[in-house]
Amino acid sequence: MTTSKGLEGVIVAESDITSIIDDQLAYVGYNIDELVEQASFEEVIYLLWHKRLPTQSELAEFSNKLFEEMALPEQMLEHFKQMNLKEVHPMSALRTAISLLALYDSEADKIETEANFSKAIRLQARIASIITTFARLRAGKELIKPKPNLGYAENFLYMLKGSEVDPLEVEAFNKALVLHADHELNASTFTARVCVATLSDLYSGLTAAIGALKGPLHGGANEQVINMLMEIGEIDQAIPYIERKIANKEKIMGMGHRVYKTGDPRTKHLKEMAKKLSERAGQEKWYQISVKIEDYIKREKGLPANVDFYSASAYHSLGIDHDLFTPIFAMSRTSGWVAHMLEQYNNNRLIRPRAEYVGPADQIYQPISNR
Repeated sequence: MTTSKGLEGVIVAESDITSIIDDQLAYVGYNIDELVEQASFEEVIYLLWHKRLPTQSELAEFSNKLFEEMALPEQMLEHFKQMNLKEVHPMSALRTAISLLALYDSEADKIETEANFSKAIRLQARIASIITTFARLRAGKELIKPKPNLGYAENFLYMLKGSEVDPLEVEAFNKALVLHADHELNASTFTARVCVATLSDLYSGLTAAIGALKGPLHGGANEQVINMLMEIGEIDQAIPYIERKIANKEKIMGMGHRVYKTGDPRTKHLKEMAKKLSERAGQEKWYQISVKIEDYIKREKGLPANVDFYSASAYHSLGIDHDLFTPIFAMSRTSGWVAHMLEQYNNNRLIRPRAEYVGPADQIYQPISNR
């Protein structure tokens, strides 16, 4: 056996969902550059789950099902009201809420195809409501019901903010959801597949995935990026701040990627939207600070920005609370997690790797009186 730390470069499964080849990202063969400019998030969810794009009637039916399943069970609201919303991190609340949802789903433990697709719709719909419910209750605001004439991205922003949403904001947020929808066998997706490979259920797999995404080396990176921007504060402080970080051998979040070598193909789209949104919000300095950091790190360290880097300033310009960035990532990535769990069920084998033992050998047991 040979060891690859972090399973780097190890291929553990065949998949026809997402490909990353020569630093190009594609969902079911469709280049991300085409999808992000032309597709709705609902189309992308359908594509990932069904391995084909929907017809107009299929998309309308699918979108309607998502809307119909957005309402949370009444018992969930009581659980939220019992949480210490001011203290708990939204990712912890989300992880618990997804697990709790299973208690109010009669199909929760079924893993047959039909039941899984029904649960997939409910999970994708209700994760949006969980996040907006948490955010509004925490702020002491009344809950907002979704509107049937709005798409998924617009409904989320409407339920979050409680007011009509600007078309540019809808466009930007839809693009962000499309870009984050799936990314092959990242840590959280692999966690979800490991979980359901035991023939556990979708709720368990999604809960496990959220637990993995919560870490700052994965989904939590975009929250770390905005915290860094807030610490920098002003444009002229950007480079001195980064120089101190580098001198102290501290990690600069949002830079570089385990898989991409020449650059993350998703970054350019969020960079463009971050620029437009920051200008519209009169907060150009956060975008400008980001550009200075990106240029400096790329020049000095050869590391390009990844998708987390500009999602931070984009979401900030949308007026979204910083600690909601990672839950929003989870909402988008639910589409990919579900796709991979369904794929795992369809061609399942228990995932059980080995470890290279490097500890002592041939030790002799001593009675406790002799130790």
